[in-house]
Formats: sequence, C-alpha cells, structure tokens
Amino acid sequence: MANALKHYDVILSPVITEKSTMVTEFGQYVFKVALDASKDDVKAAVEALFKGVKVKAVNTIVAKGKTKRWKGAPYRRSDFKKAIVTLSEGQIDLTAPELK
Repeated sequence: MANALKHYDVILSPVITEKSTMVTEFGQYVFKVALDASKDDVKAAVEALFKGVKVKAVNTIVAKGKTKRWKGAPYRRSDFKKAIVTLSEGQIDLTAPELK
C-alpha cells in the first residue's frame, strides 16, 4: 500500500491539452509529475498504475513559473514538471475506454 502511495505522489495528474491529445496517436502521454521525480521514478509509476503497459522512454520538462499580477500586486506561479511517456509498440491506448 505504501508503494502505491509513492506512485501517486510521483504522477500528479494527466495534462489534457490539444497538443498532448495529438501526441497520443504516436503512443505518447503527458503527465504532470513531482519536481523531484526522476525519469526512472516516472517509468516505475506509470508501469505500476497502468497494468500491462511497458514504457519505452520518458522525457521530462521543467516549466518555469510565470510572473503575474493580481489586483496590481505581482506574484509568481509555481514551477512544475511535465513528463512525456512513450509506450512500446502495440500497447493499449490509455485514453480509450476498455470494451468488454
């Protein structure tokens, strides 16, 4: 149980944008992950949380937080990390509902 909690601490949420939806055609999926998560941590978490999936590659990007203004006062958004996970050929589509 503690191991599954660790996986949910690594993968925070899926990134649902037009661009991330388009790359699913190539077997790639985008997730928001913890800032201190390594590529090996992301690979282990995806393979554990999505049964029967084999990860081929993981690419990570750290997006720096933007400086914004609210009611005239400046503030800074937090940095966040994205992981683009490429699945091996012939893997299931994570976004498609399973038909039984």
